[in-house]
Amino acid sequence: MTETLEERAARIHEQAIVVDAHSDALMPVMAGQSSLSGNPPGPVDFPKLKQGGVDAQCIAIYIEGEYKPDHGLKRAMQYLDLFYREVEAPGSGGVACRTTKQIKEASATGKTAAVLTIEGGEAIDGDLGVLRVFKRLGVVAMGLTWNQRNALADGIGEARAKGGLTTAGVDAVREMNRIGMVVDVSHMTEQGFWDVIDTSTKPIIASHANCRALCEHLRNLRDEQIKAFARNGGVIGATFVSQFIHATQPDLDHYLDHIDHMMDLVGPDHIGIGADLGSRYRDWDLKAPEDTRRVTLGLLKRGYSEADSEKILGGNFLRVFLEVLGE
Repeated sequence: MTETLEERAARIHEQAIVVDAHSDALMPVMAGQSSLSGNPPGPVDFPKLKQGGVDAQCIAIYIEGEYKPDHGLKRAMQYLDLFYREVEAPGSGGVACRTTKQIKEASATGKTAAVLTIEGGEAIDGDLGVLRVFKRLGVVAMGLTWNQRNALADGIGEARAKGGLTTAGVDAVREMNRIGMVVDVSHMTEQGFWDVIDTSTKPIIASHANCRALCEHLRNLRDEQIKAFARNGGVIGATFVSQFIHATQPDLDHYLDHIDHMMDLVGPDHIGIGADLGSRYRDWDLKAPEDTRRVTLGLLKRGYSEADSEKILGGNFLRVFLEVLGE
């Protein structure tokens, strides 16, 4: 019996290890609005991830503005405590993972792999010793900035100044390479991005960003940057954030246009998914973990092979994790 396109998409989605490289799932939990266990439900929780076939969810520690610049470390520790309390709660449906092997084991046993990341270098308080401690506590990746300037680099909100990595930022990138932590350039200025490219000896990621050629937003990447990811061996997580997709009509087709554009520039080995769900519900076309299934079907409708679809759904991020984390 011939397999329908929908059946084929469902099969590919189930056999792939689907990785979402960025989520703010902890923010509503910290606010007392939801729980990762789904009781009460949130925009991103383990039951929703299971329903969406998302095997590994990167969950960010985001340092809110009121804690910058002087209280980022304490706030990061509060979020880290919350992460482990939520994941380790009886029946949560998730398991904390810090290696590719652990992610694969979680997927094989029907658990959701919860992968801890940091969004904003304020969390380390200018101290590489703190960075090393975060690595020991299970942080897999760190975004050096959010939109503002910090001790490591300029965020995209400071693009006018044309600043990049500071000396401390160069030291942080080198130490992250040494200890096996993934460098995330999301939210950095373009100069900062090029400084990271010049500094890092390991593949880097943009956990959540799209293409500037299709949507003129400061957070999106220029074609030259996308090509640099390919030379570096890194991966870009195409994001569901509406204003990064299309100025007036964000929808699944426009989202897939960004994946197509990256594919045309660098091929299938440097594209992933970085939905960026969790800090708020989004009332538009792509708003929930379940929508990753629609992405899989959309890729097949556009002629992507099964092998390339599986790379985009998670294989590429797993490759980077393996190379940087070392296991």
